[in-house]
Amino acid sequence: MKILFVVNPISGGVNKEPFIKMAKSLCEKYGIDYRFFKTTGKEDNKRLEEVLSDYRPDKVASVGGDGTTLFTATVLLNTPIPMGIIPLGSANGMATELFVNPVPIEALKDIIMSEVVAGLDMLVVNDEFYTMHIGDVGINAGIIDAYSKDKNRGMATYARYFIEEMKQLKPFNFSINANGKTIEKSGLMVGVCNARKYGTGVPLNLSGNPMDGKFEIVVVEKINAQSLIKSGLSKFDERFHDSQNGYVISTEEADISFEQPRLLQLDGEVMGKFSKLNIKILKGAVKLITNYDNTYFAAIQNK
Repeated sequence: MKILFVVNPISGGVNKEPFIKMAKSLCEKYGIDYRFFKTTGKEDNKRLEEVLSDYRPDKVASVGGDGTTLFTATVLLNTPIPMGIIPLGSANGMATELFVNPVPIEALKDIIMSEVVAGLDMLVVNDEFYTMHIGDVGINAGIIDAYSKDKNRGMATYARYFIEEMKQLKPFNFSINANGKTIEKSGLMVGVCNARKYGTGVPLNLSGNPMDGKFEIVVVEKINAQSLIKSGLSKFDERFHDSQNGYVISTEEADISFEQPRLLQLDGEVMGKFSKLNIKILKGAVKLITNYDNTYFAAIQNK
C-alpha cells in the first residue's frame, strides 16, 4: 500500500511534527510505503497534481482542518484515488460531521484499515468555487471577513466582531430559484449547506446529508436573545435547534440573487462580493475513505 499525506503545516496553528513522527513510525512498522506533501501557499494545486502523477498512491490522507480537506478533495476530483481525513486544524467541522476519529493517529489507522469508500458530495458555486461543508451570505460572512483581517485570534476576537455585527443587523432582500420555483425572501443570513453543523458544532440545519446528492439552503430570518441561547444549547443537544427562525430548501441546483453585491464565505474563506450565485451539487465527487460508523453512509445504504 502507498499512502500520500497532504499536510498543511500551519492550519489552526497546530504543530504537525509530532503526528508526522508517529505516522512515519506506524507506516514503517507495517511496511507501508509513504510520502509527505506539505502545502506552501505557492502553486500547491500544480505541485500536488505532479506528485500524484509521479507517486500514484493507493490512498491519500488529508492532514489539517476543513481548508486542507477541501484543497485535497478538489485536486483529487476526476481521479480514482480515495482520500481520508486526519483532523489537525483549528476547526475540524467536516471531519466531525463525517464521524472521523478525533485522535489523529487513530484516524490514520482507520484510513489504513478501511476498505469502505463512499461518494461524498461537493458543491460548486458560480462554476468557480468549491465547498464541501457550509457557506453563507449575511451576518456570519461579515464576522469571518472582519476576523480574518485581525492579527489577533481566539474566541475573544471572534466575539468582538460578533457583537459589532449584531449592532448593525439589517435584513436584506433576495430571491431563490430552486426546484422549479422562485421565492422572494428577506433575512439576516442565507446558508448553503452540504453538511449540518458549523465547525463550532452548532447546527444550521438538521436535515442535511453530505452523501445524498442534495444540499440545503437555509434562510435565517431573525436573530434574538432566545434564538442565540437555543443556538448555543443545540451544540450539545440538537433538540434545542431553533427551526422556527429558519426556512429550508433541499435541492440539487439553485440560483440566488441579491439586490446588491454581498459577501460570500465558503468553508471559512471569504470569496468576495456577489449579486448572483449559482450553486450546483457534484454528486459523489469525492471518494471518501470511511467506515460503517458513519451514519450518513449507513442512511444511503439503507435506501
